[in-house]
Amino acid sequence: MDGTKSREASVAESFLRALKRQGIDYVFANAGTDFAPIIEALVGLAPEPNAVPKFLTIPHENLAVAMAHGYYLVARKPSAAMVHVTVGTGNAICALMNAYRDNVPLLLMAGRTPHTQIGHIASRSFPIHWGQENFDQAGMVREYTKWDYELRAGQPVEQIVARALEIAVAEPRGPVYLTLPREVLADVDQIRAPLPPAGIVARPQPSAAHVATLARWIGDASWPMIVTSHLGRDVAAVAALAELTERYAIPVCQAGATCVNLPASHAMNVGQAGGVMLKNADLIVVIDSEVPWFPRNFTPNAGTRVVHLGIDPLCVRYPIRSFPTDLAVPGDTLATLRLLADELRSVAVPKGATVVRRAAIETYQTGRRAYTAAMLEAARRAKPISYAYVGECIRRILPTGGIVITELGASADQLALEEPGSLIGVGVGGGLGFGLGASLGAKLAAPGRTVVCTIGDGSYMFGNPTPFHFVARSAELPVLTVVCNNNRWHAVDAATRGVYPEGLAAASPVMPLVELKPSPEFAKVAQASDAYARRVDDPADLPGALEAALAAVQSGRQALLDVRMEHGYRSQG
Repeated sequence: MDGTKSREASVAESFLRALKRQGIDYVFANAGTDFAPIIEALVGLAPEPNAVPKFLTIPHENLAVAMAHGYYLVARKPSAAMVHVTVGTGNAICALMNAYRDNVPLLLMAGRTPHTQIGHIASRSFPIHWGQENFDQAGMVREYTKWDYELRAGQPVEQIVARALEIAVAEPRGPVYLTLPREVLADVDQIRAPLPPAGIVARPQPSAAHVATLARWIGDASWPMIVTSHLGRDVAAVAALAELTERYAIPVCQAGATCVNLPASHAMNVGQAGGVMLKNADLIVVIDSEVPWFPRNFTPNAGTRVVHLGIDPLCVRYPIRSFPTDLAVPGDTLATLRLLADELRSVAVPKGATVVRRAAIETYQTGRRAYTAAMLEAARRAKPISYAYVGECIRRILPTGGIVITELGASADQLALEEPGSLIGVGVGGGLGFGLGASLGAKLAAPGRTVVCTIGDGSYMFGNPTPFHFVARSAELPVLTVVCNNNRWHAVDAATRGVYPEGLAAASPVMPLVELKPSPEFAKVAQASDAYARRVDDPADLPGALEAALAAVQSGRQALLDVRMEHGYRSQG
């Protein structure tokens, strides 16, 4: 024996091992003084790299949680973010709200200001340890998490981690929050409580009797319609929807689509603009859509039946949400579609009604295709550059298997993608800054796939661009960012005109609080982190600029195009 004293494992070491054993491969971390035991444990466990998750340094918490969000949407497994006590939690709340509304399971961990002033190696040692303490730290995020807890001395660490993650992935899924006091992490771990084997948690299944009712209603309907926003998050559900709607000639309107719910060329995909057909519907089936229409603009006809399907079809975590509901069927969407297809085989669906619908939809699609073609032909030469043209150009250069992240850039209709799983859009949470972090998370989850982020100039600034470009470089996550730079907050402009269409602000030459001029030269921000970057003002230059940027990304270098755009979304439909 060499007389070397064996090192006792700390709670921090046990905690890191527990994260890995519970399936966490990555932790997106923004460190603070509370991280000392974690950092010590990471060094102590360095000889066992496979025993702990990989920690990535992320210089802003909003970016870290957005990365966890994007990672889940591609990898379909949770990751974790770790932030500094109250202040780090505060910076993460915007992205946390997005994850909560998107039903994204992730583990948000935050240090906790040391409880003690003296008597422990981890007692308070900086002035901030007094100023950063809250009476109820978790109260900051309780409305946007499914569960919160603080790790306490003497508790079995792995059981706490397992409990957090099993709640996160239980339906409806969502974030959980765990605080970690510095003294507890620094203690020697003397608890070895056995962890029961993980059980199978089944996804909720639909009621067969109520799906049979829906099948009868479809058979009775002259003009049934489906409205969805994110059915395509489950890639397998896209094929099931495509087959069912083609067989029975049921048009699908996509209300604020955040993914490919149907291939763009599918005969029944009437896009977001197809919402005009809802006024003719005598049956509306809402699938995985929190806001299928705006009640101020549209109300179903008195005799129209409305059905809601999905894991949480009534969105019970929304304080107010009132849409007509004749039938709500909670359950896994893919299972519901398959069961509905089976039930419809035994229902008499009038062939005459199907033929009439199919002809009417083809007439609509012919007009839509002609309008789109004419608009794009004009857009190839028109300045400033249009959103529809950006969408077409991105679609043309996107390789098979590529992923587009969009946040107030080109819309799902404008991108017109075919491949399920190729689009990730921002959800209804409303916290700007999602797109940049989500694109990094997507690239981390699928390093072999090309990732393109199309984002508005305001969202780009909210997304913490300097930390974003730093991480893209330091973590070797090359993505192509296309900033659709219209020099303004278009959403604020549109909302003001919507409330006061004939108002003073609408008539004003310059609307207050809307303009973002003079626009920064975003290419220079990206170049500071060795990105290929350029500004594009002429539509004729856009295809070549995209090809050059894509070549840079495929060579392992991040890229950014600052595309100077039209002011509004006139072509968005």
